[in-house]
Amino acid sequence: MKKILNQPADFVPEMLEGLLKAHPTQLAHAGDDLHCIVRADAPVQGKVALVTGGGSGHLPVFLGYVGKGMLDGCAVGDVFASPSAEQMLAVTQRIHGGRGVVYIYGNYGGDVMNFDMAAEMASFEEIEVRTVLVKDDVASAPPAEAGRRRGVAGMIFAFKCAGAKADQGGTLDEVVAAAEKALAHTRTMGVALSPCTVPRAGKPTFTIGEGEMEIGMGIHGEPGIKREPLQSADEITERMVLSILEDLQPAAGSRVAVMVNGLGATPPEELYIIYRRVHQLLAAREIRVHRAYVGEYATSMEMAGASITLMGVDDELAAWLDHPAQTPFFVQVA
Repeated sequence: MKKILNQPADFVPEMLEGLLKAHPTQLAHAGDDLHCIVRADAPVQGKVALVTGGGSGHLPVFLGYVGKGMLDGCAVGDVFASPSAEQMLAVTQRIHGGRGVVYIYGNYGGDVMNFDMAAEMASFEEIEVRTVLVKDDVASAPPAEAGRRRGVAGMIFAFKCAGAKADQGGTLDEVVAAAEKALAHTRTMGVALSPCTVPRAGKPTFTIGEGEMEIGMGIHGEPGIKREPLQSADEITERMVLSILEDLQPAAGSRVAVMVNGLGATPPEELYIIYRRVHQLLAAREIRVHRAYVGEYATSMEMAGASITLMGVDDELAAWLDHPAQTPFFVQVA
């Protein structure tokens, strides 16, 4: 294992310490626990608060989207491990501004269990909590079983739209509805070219041949649809986009937001080659791109590969996407 670290057990705390020192005007932590990341100005009184959480190893997800116009807090676990219910509760208590809290996070068993416990504990303190689960990965289950799907990069669109609605003074019900609307129109699919290594484990999470790729692999190395010989950029892109379009069914003349996301070790040049083909495929179907996001938005340590996310947008969703936001990893100007 070649990594720039000290002791594997200190990997996450030292990362968090560095991040907080690098962005002191934007981020702080609740109590003495660096794993409980909040906006520096939290709580924002009179605003519905948004919180997410999950394992480390996915930067910018999850904590990278804490800031104005997006999230108010994030509970951070060890690499690929859920944070505790107590950490989630600590974040909830710190960010609560009197109008309720919305939990938005991926559909993973440990996160669901601990977030549900945190919500129950928060209710004892008369903090109203609502939950929105992200299930955008089309490779992880067929449409008839969409409730089993994993949450991947599409969650950023939920953060953005719900964060905008909260920033505009929306009620708890309205903010939940914004997140749910964004996710109802969002689908993602990815391809992995190499494994990644969890520092505590010291060895790759899975193996993949030099000339192979896995279509639909999850961000923790969960199995995809099929492992097969590596194809060209255009062929890989077509596999992902056509699967998403079949599931999402956008009409000719409609608009989408596009995210081409690197998984940690994919050069930006390759991501733009992918986006080029995405744009061609959409244009051929008379689907217009409202906004394009190309870069690293939800990674998996040093995994090579990429994911593509499409979100169908109407005027309301487009306005939420366009709403200003500023976090250490995401800036959206008006």
